[in-house]
Amino acid sequence: MSATADRIDQLRAEGRAALVGYLPVGFPTVDESVRAVLTLVDNGVDIIELGLPYSDPVMDGETIQHAVTKALLAGARVRDLFPVVEAAASRGVPVLSMTYFNPVMRYGVEAFARDLAGAGGAGLITPDLIPDEAEEWIAAADAHDLDKVFLVAPSSTDERLALTAAASRGFVYAASTMGVTGERASLGAHAEELVARTRAAGAERVCVGLGVSRPDQAAQVARYADGVIVGSAFVRPLLGDGSFDERLEAMGAVARGLAEGVRTARTAGAGVDAPPGSRV
Repeated sequence: MSATADRIDQLRAEGRAALVGYLPVGFPTVDESVRAVLTLVDNGVDIIELGLPYSDPVMDGETIQHAVTKALLAGARVRDLFPVVEAAASRGVPVLSMTYFNPVMRYGVEAFARDLAGAGGAGLITPDLIPDEAEEWIAAADAHDLDKVFLVAPSSTDERLALTAAASRGFVYAASTMGVTGERASLGAHAEELVARTRAAGAERVCVGLGVSRPDQAAQVARYADGVIVGSAFVRPLLGDGSFDERLEAMGAVARGLAEGVRTARTAGAGVDAPPGSRV
């Protein structure tokens, strides 16, 4: 059993979804990104997702692109991922890296899997890698007992959903809308349907991302998904003015609000039970 799946199942038994928090490694600096990640953990985030800075983040929205650019300009490199993973994992939370696959290939797929596992990482989310082109990564991940989290979208066919569900370990990442990451005033209308279709295709755990930024949105998603993934809403306060301590406090307040939304979602919704078909 993966640490990620185990954590999601534990929270499911408690009657709630997981809050998954994304931050880019090295933003504003490597040491400050460690403090930021630990602030998320201290304020209710259940699973950490660490973004690996990349020079061509075509799937990321403006907020994350801005942060990633700052991290690269500050000198962040692939090797900086591993001490941040280790620091977060020391708090007992599952830590996944989310990255475009090119940096992994340049580092060496086997070496990356080895070093991620050695740092205590739980696995990898690969937004631009599909299972039928991931043979090398799947072999390395299996050899080092790492999660393989692949993405599905509202446009995914039933055949694609089944292939992705079978290849994934930890959870399947359901993109709530078509497009880049970023905060949205409203979530895609097809997110709940996508979760149901992905479960019907064989996925045991499905987490939803892209656009969640407010407690009410987190609660909405937490009523039907196994996890709520938040990124831009955590990054934005760190791009603000004021001292870094003040920016951390602002981010912590966002995390507390979202955590409360996730924790109360199913009790607040009259008659809302655990997601249908989600029991292992």
